[in-house]
Amino acid sequence: MPVVLIVWEVIARGLQDTDFPPPTTIVARMYELWFSGPLSRVFLTDDAVSNVLPSLGRMFGGWVLAAVLGVVAGVLLGRSRTATDYVDPLIEFGRAIPPPLLLPLFLVLLQAGLTMQLATIVFGVIWPVLLNSIDGVRSVDPTYTETATVFGLSKAQHLRVVVLPAASPKIFAGLRLSLSLALILMVIAELFGGTDGIGYQLLQAQRSFDGAGVWATIALLGVLGYLVNSLFVAAERRLLGWHRQATRNA
Repeated sequence: MPVVLIVWEVIARGLQDTDFPPPTTIVARMYELWFSGPLSRVFLTDDAVSNVLPSLGRMFGGWVLAAVLGVVAGVLLGRSRTATDYVDPLIEFGRAIPPPLLLPLFLVLLQAGLTMQLATIVFGVIWPVLLNSIDGVRSVDPTYTETATVFGLSKAQHLRVVVLPAASPKIFAGLRLSLSLALILMVIAELFGGTDGIGYQLLQAQRSFDGAGVWATIALLGVLGYLVNSLFVAAERRLLGWHRQATRNA
């Protein structure tokens, strides 16, 4: 990686093209835009407070809403094959539609703003959560179910003690994939129907021919994606530590 950055730096400085700035220029622009604020705000600038933080709020808000809906619906459908057979054509139809194609429809129905942006994120990220939840519930070892029946567990206890823990690895896999999609769709929604946010700032940088600003925004998205994924993986390892231990013992 350092070699790539060094080569990039040398080539970019040789070309002197404003649309292809060197990494040092991109980092300097990132610092200027978002991280040169006062200590009292953890060095966040006005642009960071008014654009980055709202974007993260939309991303996590849409992701949490999609996660709740996807897990609940997935668990219910996973426990009823008949219900799944009825709604499976609708699920396949919905997941086949690229979410960006629905942006004009959401703009007409919901107008530009937070509701439209959340709808775009939720529609795009709910499918991996829903499908993984269904698959996770269906793949529960029948031995666990039979044991729960022998011990006379109620339906609620069976769901809480047997089904959800057994299905949680696949549910978490869906949540992790959907989190990456939420970041992408957040940017797309802000590009088309936002008045603030990272996507809106990216659009403004492009319109003002600020090449370093465009690259700085792209780099920021990459850093945010890496950090969010790393935090989720750390939480997943902590919450599912029992599963890895059981797998090793098996």
